[in-house]
Amino acid sequence: MTSYPRKDVTVGGFTVGFDLDLTLVDSRPGIRAAYESLVAATGAYIDIDLVVSRLGPPLDHELRNWFPEEKVEEAAGIYLAAYPSHGIALSPAMPGAREAVAAVRELGGRAIVVTAKFPRNARLHLDHLGIEPDELVGGLWAEGKAVALREHGAAVYVGDHVGDVRGARTAGALSVAVPTGPCDAAELRAAGADVVLPGGLTDFPGWLRGYYAAELAARA
Repeated sequence: MTSYPRKDVTVGGFTVGFDLDLTLVDSRPGIRAAYESLVAATGAYIDIDLVVSRLGPPLDHELRNWFPEEKVEEAAGIYLAAYPSHGIALSPAMPGAREAVAAVRELGGRAIVVTAKFPRNARLHLDHLGIEPDELVGGLWAEGKAVALREHGAAVYVGDHVGDVRGARTAGALSVAVPTGPCDAAELRAAGADVVLPGGLTDFPGWLRGYYAAELAARA
């Protein structure tokens, strides 16, 4: 049996946090379309293939690569205004996303989403895909995610980026990583992920049941 660092899971009342982009939602098609709209509106040069290859950090971080500082806020406003009509319908759920959230509920836990994404757009994605977390917190990145994870008592945080690993570790949560985004398994392990699921969220329900059973046994 694999041993994991103890994260004070309260059996029957635990909380699991999930990242959104490239963890629960394959937002690459939608983000691409929203950036294309931004280019059309501003005439700016943006290497959209490069942008889509490194999703994770907040929008303003990426926009600083393409706009002078005094134009970043304006560009972000244009992008965010366009996103609901360009970014939502094109973006499917990641394989296993719904089943992962359901697995938490089946064991009596709470599922929350903590993401760097603008909260309104994050909510639109989840509503469109029929994924209903118990809580949604947006606008937090990397170590900043620890604020929400601690507030909601998350024992586990699942994400695809090394920033998600840092957020989980800062919060004292178990870092469960999925190599479905820009960071491969080796990068995630090197960043300190406690668990890497090679098959992404499709591996999560089985892993969670095993982890939960080990917690029960430890309290027997």
